[in-house]
Amino acid sequence: MTARRDTNAGGGWLGLYVLGYLVFLYLPVLLIPLFSFNNSIQAAFPLQGFTLDWYRTLYGNPALSGALANSLVIGVIAASGATLCGITVSYMDLYGRSPLAAAISAIARLPILIPGVIVGISLLILVNLIG
Repeated sequence: MTARRDTNAGGGWLGLYVLGYLVFLYLPVLLIPLFSFNNSIQAAFPLQGFTLDWYRTLYGNPALSGALANSLVIGVIAASGATLCGITVSYMDLYGRSPLAAAISAIARLPILIPGVIVGISLLILVNLIG
């Protein structure tokens, strides 16, 4: 009979480290909405009071409201187009047996592959330059 190794040894410390890392990373992002209700112009503790004046100023500006509407329209159109393209390419991957389907599938994968290839080539050049 062989002894079984504990594969979760030290897992508590790793979980604690990951939790601390995520708190350090996302806590400032979570504090931004809290400071948006602050009565003071400075984003600092202690909070001076509760106000919605910043939101009234934001939504009272017609240029910003128009920009928000344009951004939402463009975002919905872009998301719909990307979804349609993704469904089409995945359907071609699953059922397409022609050379055209294989070529379109390869072209669709390029945005995923190119950054890794470029980083790999760059690291190869760097290592060769260093010696």
